[in-house]
Amino acid sequence: MGLFKRKKTALPLPDKAAETPQRYEYGLSKSRKRFREGLLSLFGLGMKIDSGLLERIEAFLYESDLGSGVTEMILDEIEKVSRRKPLLNEADIRELMLKLFEEIFKGDELKIPLEGRKPCVVLIVGVNGAGKTTTIGKLAAHYSMQGKKVLIIAADTYRAAAIEQLDIWAQRAGVEIIKNPEAKNPSGVVYDGILAGISRNADLILIDTAGRLHNKVHLMQELDKVRRVIAKVIPEAPHETLLVLDGSIGQNSLVQAREFTKVTPVSGLVVTKLDGTAKGGSMIAVRRELHIPVKFIGLGEKLEDLLPFSPAMYVKALFGGYEDRA
Repeated sequence: MGLFKRKKTALPLPDKAAETPQRYEYGLSKSRKRFREGLLSLFGLGMKIDSGLLERIEAFLYESDLGSGVTEMILDEIEKVSRRKPLLNEADIRELMLKLFEEIFKGDELKIPLEGRKPCVVLIVGVNGAGKTTTIGKLAAHYSMQGKKVLIIAADTYRAAAIEQLDIWAQRAGVEIIKNPEAKNPSGVVYDGILAGISRNADLILIDTAGRLHNKVHLMQELDKVRRVIAKVIPEAPHETLLVLDGSIGQNSLVQAREFTKVTPVSGLVVTKLDGTAKGGSMIAVRRELHIPVKFIGLGEKLEDLLPFSPAMYVKALFGGYEDRA
């Protein structure tokens, strides 16, 4: 078993704008532009809400990857509100949508509580290519910069490239990593890693897992075994299971989320690659259908570009509230 102890390196201080509305604005500029231009194209000055306009709005919402449930919710609300007062332009519709989406995210527990959980064990799941390995590295950096002692366990024993990539991220984040490139049993790597985390007084343990979906039975059995092994050492762990979704693939992210929730409990979502897509609204459909809170979003490649999720900043940046500088 290879435990690589790393000399603690000084990480750069996070960008002061990283958790500001402006950072969300820039990162979601492509999605915001698509929504604004799309809604504007549907309206003429003083146009009334009728069946033809509702059909065009419905088509636009589907094309924007909001899915059937969210689309129906918006159309129902438009019809309801339009009976009480006229909705004359895209700004009226945009304001209505903004309030609806704020309500969808209302009440979410967005943090990963570390207090009283030492070590706090977080299982990271997701398909290969979603940004799972990169997310683990960025999470390690995020908490390390807060003064937490973080340990990464490289338990995706099926992909040597994943282990190598995690090793690089561990070096960048200045944290320790447990890895064994020769191991075939992920549960054994996890068991040794949890014990190492306890002995080294870690605050947070991040566990990478295999990202296969083509064999769901095997995946279910493997995740169940990993969970049982963790619980043998720390009965209440894993404390969190985060599902990493690629935000650039639109409604396919909802399909992936459905599949993973069939094989393992999921307590939170991490939605990546939102800066490079115009499909930033797709995670609203995931949140509404599966009732899983979004805890982090990825808005770039840098360490500091994985941001704690803020529903208010997200909704305003996506649907309005700022000057569009895209």
